Amino acid sequence: MIKVAVAGAAGRMGQRIMANLLASADLKLVGAVEHAKSPALGKDAGLVAGAGECGVKIVDSLDAVIGLADVVIDFTAPEATLPNLDMIARHKKAAVVGSTGHGPELRQSIESMAKKISFVMASNMSVGVNVLWKVIADAAKLLGDGFDVEIVEAHHRMKKDAPSGTAMTTAEVLAKALGRDLAKDAVYHREGLIGERKPREIGIQTIRGGDVVGDHTVFFLGQGERLEITHRASSRDTFALGALRAGRWIVGKPNGIYSMADVLGF
Repeated sequence: MIKVAVAGAAGRMGQRIMANLLASADLKLVGAVEHAKSPALGKDAGLVAGAGECGVKIVDSLDAVIGLADVVIDFTAPEATLPNLDMIARHKKAAVVGSTGHGPELRQSIESMAKKISFVMASNMSVGVNVLWKVIADAAKLLGDGFDVEIVEAHHRMKKDAPSGTAMTTAEVLAKALGRDLAKDAVYHREGLIGERKPREIGIQTIRGGDVVGDHTVFFLGQGERLEITHRASSRDTFALGALRAGRWIVGKPNGIYSMADVLGF
């Protein structure tokens, strides 16, 4: 039985992680953590997740529960990731990080934690999205520079970061496959008289509205033909199940930062 603590327990993703965790036979919820001003503090985590009472209360301190856990699944805010990993490292636990929106400097600091801790970090825990990344890398190499590449992503109106972490990882996969520099070739906005599209551009466009869980489409646009590859998530459970799969996998692994590709054996 793998013991799990969930950070960001009352969030959209935290709730689905806990609900699926509580329904599993080989995982046990031992801790649920939220920020100090959360209205969920003191409530039963299972009730908050809509999965029935489980006897685990939501607390405002990871330090209070981390000793009980084998692995911490963190779906909090970007600014909380590094302090959480530092605490997890001090307690010699494993982690799964699903938070997105980290800037380059913060990302570098997070990656440096790989010397102290074993953790899976992915902008998207969905098995389908990780297959998408493998497929588009192969497609980009086969199609080459004769096709223009564009990414369009859509999410619910409450999402705070844009483009999504998944869209940015998608762009990074394409840039690597095509031998391009995303810092120079990414285009996030087009308006007015912008002139012809540059051949090396990787367009990344954002849509926000309603309750869209997450849609990502990659367009390969050639002369007289186009290829569109789309992943649509209809439930957050796809991400939750992926995070739990990562949680099972990472326990006992050597220190290092791992991806979902590692978890899935790509």
